[in-house]
Amino acid sequence: MRSALGVMLASAVSVFVIVAVWFWTYSPRAVLAAPDTVSARLAERLPASARSTRAPADEIEVTATIAARPSAVAPSTVASSTVKPSAALPSPALPAALLQPKAACANADALGVSRVVEIDTTGGPGFGFEHFKQLDFLADKEVVLTFDDGPWPSNTPAVLKALADECTKAVFFPIGKHATYHPEILRQVAAAGHAVGAHTWSHANLNSKKMTEQQAKDEVEKGFSAVKLALGAAPSPFFRFPQLQHGPASMAYLGSRNIAIFSCDLDSFDFRAKDATQIVNTVMTKLDKQGKGIILMHDFQKHTAEALPTLLGRLKAGGYKVVQMRAKAPLQTLAEYDDGLVKDMKLPTVSARALSNVVQTVSQ
Repeated sequence: MRSALGVMLASAVSVFVIVAVWFWTYSPRAVLAAPDTVSARLAERLPASARSTRAPADEIEVTATIAARPSAVAPSTVASSTVKPSAALPSPALPAALLQPKAACANADALGVSRVVEIDTTGGPGFGFEHFKQLDFLADKEVVLTFDDGPWPSNTPAVLKALADECTKAVFFPIGKHATYHPEILRQVAAAGHAVGAHTWSHANLNSKKMTEQQAKDEVEKGFSAVKLALGAAPSPFFRFPQLQHGPASMAYLGSRNIAIFSCDLDSFDFRAKDATQIVNTVMTKLDKQGKGIILMHDFQKHTAEALPTLLGRLKAGGYKVVQMRAKAPLQTLAEYDDGLVKDMKLPTVSARALSNVVQTVSQ
């Protein structure tokens, strides 16, 4: 009897010990116990040389609608098939354009670029309220800088320097002939990241009564081919009519070629200006009245090149922001015009006259 009681008592003690060990080893209390920690010294402040030197102007928003101020632009005024809108990002992934490394801007207080819009030129959309009022994609205090008639020595490089100093971008509409005269300057325009369209071959008025449809087509296509030849790459499908003379037949043709047509919101009339100050005053007076717009200038004009540094400074001081326009895809020029232009530009046959008949020493 005593032996049986002893066995039972020993069994009970063993069970109690097993339960106690399990409770302290595998119970939720053990899981929720505070982890061991070690003290760490405070992080040291980064030295000045290691801190970011990115200027505010380097932060460029790639978008085409103004999400921050939806009331400024009615949704119906921006055609989604023409100006590519920004989309809400459901995940932390950034747009591809924002992942690209940006060139540092040496000017910490530069005008810069506030946003970039990508243009789908299908059907030949028109921009600029002077003639086209459908696509109102600019918000208040936003401007697009455009330059016609280049490239030209001294003047175009001066314009490029002023834009580079302010880390901002523009759209250039070169004349075809000028592109063949100074291809190296036009390549500088493209290398600086500006959009390069065309402005006809010879700055002809395509709306003239004497201009046939075929002649107008030749002016358009030869102009683009000349730009392509100068750049060594396809131009943007952006076109501006000389003198803003929009012929219906030419507009229809540009639409069939999916080339966007640029008018303007305000004309600087820099070709009439007596000096740089007059250009600055003309642009700012119109801009302060209208509040925004596509600005038409000429990199061919000396006074424009002289005025641009001051004008960009006035834009910055006035709270204006530059919007960069770029094409969704480059223009496919027509082979017949590409080949014809190369053929026309070949040097004439060398004279067959003897050297002694051409060059004579008259004094020594």
